[in-house]
Amino acid sequence: MPQSRHGVFRHRQIALRASIIQDTFPKVMRCCFARIRYKWDGQSNRVVFSNGSSILFGGLDDSVRTEKILGLEFATIYLNEASQISYSARNMLLTRLAQRCALTVREYIDANPPTTDHWLYALFENGVEPRSGLRHADPALYASMVMNPDQNRINLSDAYMQQLEALPERERRRFLLGEYQTVLEDALWRVDMFKRRSAIMDQDREALIAQMRRIVVAVDPSGASGPFDIRADEIGIVVAAIDHEGIGHVLDDCSVRNTPMAWARRVMQSVTLWQADRVVAERNFGGALVEATLRSVDPTVSLKMVTASRGKAVRAEPIAALYEQGRVVHHGRFVELETQLCLFSVRGFGGASSPDRADALIWALSELMIEPQPVKARWQDPGWFSLSR
Repeated sequence: MPQSRHGVFRHRQIALRASIIQDTFPKVMRCCFARIRYKWDGQSNRVVFSNGSSILFGGLDDSVRTEKILGLEFATIYLNEASQISYSARNMLLTRLAQRCALTVREYIDANPPTTDHWLYALFENGVEPRSGLRHADPALYASMVMNPDQNRINLSDAYMQQLEALPERERRRFLLGEYQTVLEDALWRVDMFKRRSAIMDQDREALIAQMRRIVVAVDPSGASGPFDIRADEIGIVVAAIDHEGIGHVLDDCSVRNTPMAWARRVMQSVTLWQADRVVAERNFGGALVEATLRSVDPTVSLKMVTASRGKAVRAEPIAALYEQGRVVHHGRFVELETQLCLFSVRGFGGASSPDRADALIWALSELMIEPQPVKARWQDPGWFSLSR
């Protein structure tokens, strides 16, 4: 737009110059706008186009530069690597988003996702103002999207992708998957506590099952009426096992949001697929109805109904201790389940919704590794035989 002014900002000027001014901007112009000519003004860090529009590149780490920005108005502002920019600096820039022209004024942001206590997470993922905690008056003004290296494989080398895959779990989730990292005081689980083996292929399932002493399918029901009932929580369905060395194995997360009959069928399908010895179901939601629904699909299933008589944190702590000791292995990556686990602290669950998947896992591993295990009866020869009473 002729005479429009735009700003690209980063926390440090030196980083902005190295990454944007000298690298990204000229590459984008060369690849996408090769016919458009512009002049670079090194003294003011501005690009000026033939129609009079301009882009100002600025760092926010110097008071003099910041004062110059306060004297200008922009049609758009762009925050690069916003995880490094303070909320106050961002709000200062918003006051400059005031140029009147035919364009709709907008703020654009990119960032490697920081931790969940960052203002970016509050604004764009939780939908609240970071300081007051109040909900956005108009949520439609905010939108976010995930762009991660996996979606850009065509432009990245195999060696680079392998490096990202090999990062420690926390960094891998951030830089490869584009996930915010959970920060919770006194968290019971951390992402580096998850020991992993490869996800189970169909051809390997039978051999793995043969290595297990017991397998259970645990269910945490909800009041969902169907797959589109987004107001209700999901039904947590987790398959877990224990081997002969006493190591717990998380084999599958089959959680769904569906009708009672549909999720009951999903449970029984998991029982059959994994040759499970027992179904463990929480009775708190629905009570006898949960048992009746499961038995209507398979009347012969070995079913144990459990009641949550203690708080979530109390039930979670012994299971978290097993992870801390390295006694639980995940077969593959269970992103939603692991995210819920990392939101548990000694004070309870810190998520916005119910920990349906995590609850199911806790019930499963409690049954396998915490509750007293049945001992098979054995014949013992006393060394003599008598028919007398």
